[in-house]
Amino acid sequence: MNEVLGDPTRSADTSRPVSVVVDVANVMGSRPDGWWRDRAAAALRLVSELASFAGSVVEGPDGGPIVLTRLLTVVEGRARGIPEVPGAEVVRAEGDGDDTVLAACLRCRAEGERVLVVTADRGLRARLPEGAGVAGPRWLLGLLGPSRP
Repeated sequence: MNEVLGDPTRSADTSRPVSVVVDVANVMGSRPDGWWRDRAAAALRLVSELASFAGSVVEGPDGGPIVLTRLLTVVEGRARGIPEVPGAEVVRAEGDGDDTVLAACLRCRAEGERVLVVTADRGLRARLPEGAGVAGPRWLLGLLGPSRP
């Protein structure tokens, strides 16, 4: 079972990296900002907004502070063609987006990083490795503030 939301990122020792792996399609789909008209543009808009938080201390899903030292944004489908965004690692899914989110999470864990995965996908959440934190899109979108169509 995964740890309680935010627990793997909470510590007095902030020297350990906290990697946030974002299921972009899932998060994008939970924000009614017209994303369905141009999925690639909406993905780029979301990734660009998220990139502004790289290196910041924010309120984690459990209410405690976390340091966003690494931001991996997994894109799929038409969004795979978006350009690189400074502050965010754009991870392009060659196949299934969920498999790519899982692979990114496992890579971060293998590198000794704490991981917080942002998705509402229950099937994906069940596949995450032990110790990975999980937050829903609402937490991440709350950091961004109100959506703009």
